[in-house]
Amino acid sequence: MNKTPHALRPHIIILGKVNVGKSTLINALTNQTIALVSKEPGTTTDPVQKGMELLPYGPVVMIDTAGLDDPSVLGQARGEVTERALRRADLAILLITNSALDPIEAKMHSELRNRDIPTVIVQNVKNGDGVPNAPYLQVDALKGTHIDRLKDQLAERLDTDSLEPPLVADLLMDQRPVILVTPIDSGAPKGRLILPQVQTLRDIIDAGKTAVICRETELEQTLKSLVHAPQLVITDSQVFEQVAQTLPETIPLTSFSILMARYKGEIETLRRGAAAVEHLQPGDHVLIAEACTHHRQKDDIGTVKIPRWLEARVGGPLNFSWTSGRHFPDDVGNYDLIVHCGACMTNRRDMLSRIEEAERGGVSIVNYGVLIAHLNGILERSLSPLSMEAPVGN
Repeated sequence: MNKTPHALRPHIIILGKVNVGKSTLINALTNQTIALVSKEPGTTTDPVQKGMELLPYGPVVMIDTAGLDDPSVLGQARGEVTERALRRADLAILLITNSALDPIEAKMHSELRNRDIPTVIVQNVKNGDGVPNAPYLQVDALKGTHIDRLKDQLAERLDTDSLEPPLVADLLMDQRPVILVTPIDSGAPKGRLILPQVQTLRDIIDAGKTAVICRETELEQTLKSLVHAPQLVITDSQVFEQVAQTLPETIPLTSFSILMARYKGEIETLRRGAAAVEHLQPGDHVLIAEACTHHRQKDDIGTVKIPRWLEARVGGPLNFSWTSGRHFPDDVGNYDLIVHCGACMTNRRDMLSRIEEAERGGVSIVNYGVLIAHLNGILERSLSPLSMEAPVGN
């Protein structure tokens, strides 16, 4: 990964009323002109986002949004887009121009607290017009005054309020190798591994451990070539059944998607979602949600394989709907089950928001890897390595 993908970066959202200087501030923070600045109210429509290095923290994504107080019909539509951006926010900047919050700003501040989104309130002043001993950090976004102080505060909050759990390193108990089973099919990007595989490999290397990579067709020979049995095998979910049959029961097994379920979501909630599959009836409504907009292949996992497997388990046709990218329905109460991808192309906050939306709607949610393991009767085996206990067979 030459560049850190946006899905691996904390998302910082800038909120405020019309013309308080949000676009000017994001330009100052990134030291680039990425947001259009104008005296005309409502210039910013869709959220503008930009990856940047926030030192000393590291890579982040900055998100500029439309004004909170635009009363027009178009403003209401922009507000809905801002609401979707809030679901991805790991940290918020609430930009104001006075030394106290007005009712609109106070309402947003309360909403941020309710969502457990850490917030830094910043007062944008002009030409040194700030008041002494102000309760909030004062910056002049146009001149760049005190921008470095703001960056320091943002980095400190991200360090303090980090959401992400470990990916795999905490599960590795000794120096025996980890086998990564990575099938190469029509959906694999030419010349590259998919993002969860790259992330997992990097996490293993960073932990000072050894990884061995093979396809499912070479797994048996790879096992024979090792002096010591691997401490863990991590497979692509689509070959779960084949790998489980090849691998002795004494060797712990899980999948990239199950690791992502813990890394990006709530594994116990998704586990309960798998059990809900057994209550589906022919004719029920299933939403299949993906966080990216990849090119569909002939035997695509989300549009072909999972529907086929679910209908085989249920014993009849189901009514499927699909969403992709940043869109996720506001009202999911009409569905009987939500099946989500591994969420490698979105951040943890967004995935948690989707899980919370499902729970509010009373709908069970499961991700691809957990579902596939359940359908193959190996869910408990594939979840056991996540208990953080010594692997079976030590």
